[in-house]
Amino acid sequence: MGNDMEKEQMTTIRQQAKRRFADYTAHYDMAQPKIALKAVHTYHVAELCERIARDIGLNEEDILVAWMCGLLHDIGRFEQIRRFNTFSDADSIDHALLSIQILFGDEEQAGRIREFMPEDDYDELIDTAIRYHSAYRLPENISERQKMFCDILRDADKIDIFRVNLETPMEDIYNTTTEELRNATVTPEVLQAFYEHHAVLRSLKKTPVDHVVGHISLFYELVYPISKRIALEQGYLGRLTEFVSDNPDTQQVFAQIRNELRTGQDV
Repeated sequence: MGNDMEKEQMTTIRQQAKRRFADYTAHYDMAQPKIALKAVHTYHVAELCERIARDIGLNEEDILVAWMCGLLHDIGRFEQIRRFNTFSDADSIDHALLSIQILFGDEEQAGRIREFMPEDDYDELIDTAIRYHSAYRLPENISERQKMFCDILRDADKIDIFRVNLETPMEDIYNTTTEELRNATVTPEVLQAFYEHHAVLRSLKKTPVDHVVGHISLFYELVYPISKRIALEQGYLGRLTEFVSDNPDTQQVFAQIRNELRTGQDV
């Protein structure tokens, strides 16, 4: 991509994709907090994908594809929430695979990807990035180019999760009560994963506050230096570590988490 016509075409694709995404989500109840949360999250992640892709030197066409991955990565969340009223894949359906089904179809129904991306040149990249955006680890059998787009999307998604946890009541995110959240203890295995500087397996999370620690731990999974800088500059991560608990043991744990994060930031 280089001439004005091609740039104009990419601008058109982007504008049409945003309109069609808005049309798609209009079928869901935006007064429902979880639905509204995911709509806002989507646009933030798309913007972050673009910023990361630009910082690492991708060309304009690849930047568009990275942005598109962000726009479409959680399209399955809206149906998940409508059906099950939860973000928990374990308690409902794998939202990443549902997103893939909506976009690329199955034996029973055609997908909607052509509504967003007119050509199929990047279908495999978009499919792979969305399919694995919430996986604990990426599979080893993907190409370096596929891994790059996965890493861009995964970084952008993690960065915005910090914001979501501050701007949306945690009770809504975790399907819990304020009392349960503020009195919960951190599961030892969850805290161990934090100190080992990696993401926390979903199966280890037993209490509402485990999710808070799990989300803080996502900082250690960020791949690109620009992603770590953004996460720190935005301030949401630091505020997340200031979690207010009525449980003395949990208060002490978060004091230790704050100290560990301050001493372990490598950007």
